[in-house]
Amino acid sequence: MSEQYVNPFDEPKNQFIVLINHNGQYSLWPEFKQTPSGWRNTFGPADKAECIQYVESNWQDIRV
Repeated sequence: MSEQYVNPFDEPKNQFIVLINHNGQYSLWPEFKQTPSGWRNTFGPADKAECIQYVESNWQDIRV
């Protein structure tokens, strides 16, 4: 029997956190994974939709 690998972003039961780095860039990250170096938690854990809404409400376009 073959093993199925599921992308954690596609799994509806997963909780996520929103990370931010020193450049003000945001990243959606699965709660169960270790936070990468250079990033810090700024929101969550919450479901994916809540995290996306947080990013959309707080992200400022750095190109402006």
